[in-house]
Amino acid sequence: MKNFLHNLAVARGEVPADLLIKNVRVINVISGEIHTGNVAVCDGRFIGFGEYDAKKIIDAQGLYMSPGFIDGHMHFESTMLTLPEFSRAVLQRGTTAVIIDPHEIANVLGLEGIRYVLDSIKQVPLDVFVMLPSCVPATPLETSGANIGHKDLCALIHKQGVAGIGEMMNYPAVINGDEEVHQRIAAAKWKKIDGHAPGISAKDLNAYIFSRIDSDHESTSAKEAKEKLQKGMHILIREGTSERNLEDLIGIVTKENSWHFSFATDDKHPDDLLEEGHIDHSLRKSISLGMAPITAYQIATINTANHYGLRNIGAIKPRFWADFVLLSDYKQVKIEAVYKKGVPVLKNQSLICRPLHKIPKLRGTMNPGELSRADFKIPAAGSKIRVIDILQGQIVTDKFIATARIKNNYIESDISRDILKIVVIERHNATGRIGKAFVRGLGLKRGAIGSTVAHDAHNIVIAGTNDVDMFAAFQRIKKMQGGLVVVDNNQVVADLPLPVAGLLSNNSFEKTAADLKILKQKVKILGSDHPSLFMILSFLCLSPVPKLKITDLGLVDVEKFAVTSLFADDCIK
Repeated sequence: MKNFLHNLAVARGEVPADLLIKNVRVINVISGEIHTGNVAVCDGRFIGFGEYDAKKIIDAQGLYMSPGFIDGHMHFESTMLTLPEFSRAVLQRGTTAVIIDPHEIANVLGLEGIRYVLDSIKQVPLDVFVMLPSCVPATPLETSGANIGHKDLCALIHKQGVAGIGEMMNYPAVINGDEEVHQRIAAAKWKKIDGHAPGISAKDLNAYIFSRIDSDHESTSAKEAKEKLQKGMHILIREGTSERNLEDLIGIVTKENSWHFSFATDDKHPDDLLEEGHIDHSLRKSISLGMAPITAYQIATINTANHYGLRNIGAIKPRFWADFVLLSDYKQVKIEAVYKKGVPVLKNQSLICRPLHKIPKLRGTMNPGELSRADFKIPAAGSKIRVIDILQGQIVTDKFIATARIKNNYIESDISRDILKIVVIERHNATGRIGKAFVRGLGLKRGAIGSTVAHDAHNIVIAGTNDVDMFAAFQRIKKMQGGLVVVDNNQVVADLPLPVAGLLSNNSFEKTAADLKILKQKVKILGSDHPSLFMILSFLCLSPVPKLKITDLGLVDVEKFAVTSLFADDCIK
């Protein structure tokens, strides 16, 4: 009460503010205009507009002031950074709040992983709101390291920093009234429930929304997003490393409906954060494609805060936290300074904050069992095989049937047709189980790549041109307790250790980004021109997203929600 009364006196102009930003052009996301004036800050909050005395006065000289940007949905684990390092990466890009769904680390470590995240968010100069993972495991079509039920969610929903229940990926269970799944939804109480509805439409979509799920970030076409919008869903426009849907979706945004959109990155690699940006990239791209700048800033800020019920952030308004960005060019989103609760974290394009690093230790998570090179072989039980077909810029895949390349009664990769072997090795329970399949579109001409980032169970995924290099990739991943690796001619030519749950680096943002860039350069030498091949590889295991994927249980036909045979001789007409 004492602080409130003091700030009230400041607002009345009777007591000096802590900070006054003079001559600033305010991007007002509430009134939908840009106006010039002075903005007073005290005790970390916006006090008001107008003439005020202040302990410190900054002449903005016509710079633009925007509320801090908000990412509406993302998995921080995809950055491969711990939360302190992730906060450093995005604060310098103007992001002051994120809504995260930590279902990657939860699929590996269960409740231990969620507690790790809830402890970590207390130590970072970034507002991190947690959506509790609803699908651990994501589907029954893979083996994860944990199982989280509705009772676990009920025990966590009231924890500080928890904003709701994360994306509900098991949409068949939602639509068909599965009791356990609906008890997980009920655990949200009055809080939000995120959706995950790729390609769901018509009556199935009606049933999905009827189940209290009212947001979605999986739309890949304007038609898909428009149906969801018309049925009342909040549309998160996704622009990540491999999932780039912004250009296809912004055409349906109008002045009348723009309040029902937010920006989200979902999954973004650290080198992309460094070179391309975060939500500032979505802003910049939207404006360049013709979106009204004020609308783009609303989508980047207040819309997300309103949807998730985040109080006191998302706008420049008396009483709201003084999270703001100063820009020299608001259309190009050229950032000059970033403030969090009235304190500068970025000044003259240099980061001046240092998050704490008292992060709790986690148990080891690499337990794949003993394997030999022979375990990678695929006996030729037929001549026709189902092949996963990569679609550029999407995490959905297509599928087709191909004639297998057979040598000595085993099926091998066919480099001439870009059809390569891919395996997923269970790494949580030492079962030695391996799912084996083939994929078109990776582009490797030699060697192999492997990773323990393999959505959503995060087993070991390896793809390559030959078994020797694929087995070498497995051995290296096991030795370094998880991570990314590139192998050529039975030699490891680059790697990126991810010792924290096989998902996160212990290194700085800059070091992790640099190491990943080296990996990508080595991949290019092996013949692939994909700029984000490891991200593409990770999503080939994502069993809730159509059409054909691979897990440790084998080849998954997502449309049938079932494991299917690699061999398709009986399907040839």
